[in-house]
Amino acid sequence: EVQLVESGGGLVQPGGSLRLSCAASGFIFSNYGMTWVRQAPGKGFEWVSAITSGGGSTMHRYPVKDRFTISRDDAKNTLYLQMNSLEPEDTAVYYCAKCRSGRLCLREADYDHLGQGTQVTVSS
Repeated sequence: EVQLVESGGGLVQPGGSLRLSCAASGFIFSNYGMTWVRQAPGKGFEWVSAITSGGGSTMHRYPVKDRFTISRDDAKNTLYLQMNSLEPEDTAVYYCAKCRSGRLCLREADYDHLGQGTQVTVSS
């Protein structure tokens, strides 16, 4: 059974940093692309950052491009999202998503599993 468990969320002031983790199990983690997606209050899901299997290629959504970094540790079956210079607009529930292949996946149709999410609140 595929399991994705996010952690690391919390309340942070604008300009602060958080590091999210996603512990994966139930599949060969290294074989699949992974994506961080988020859902802000009253809005739909949007992809934030994506990484291929092996970590050779990454992509970040424009508003977070210079502030967030996605990475993976295949030995630990763990996906990370380092978030710096956080803004109130980053407030959302953050989820990790398993792609259907090793490629980058940005569309909801290209994910096949989603974790339970971790809340990130940016507020003074």
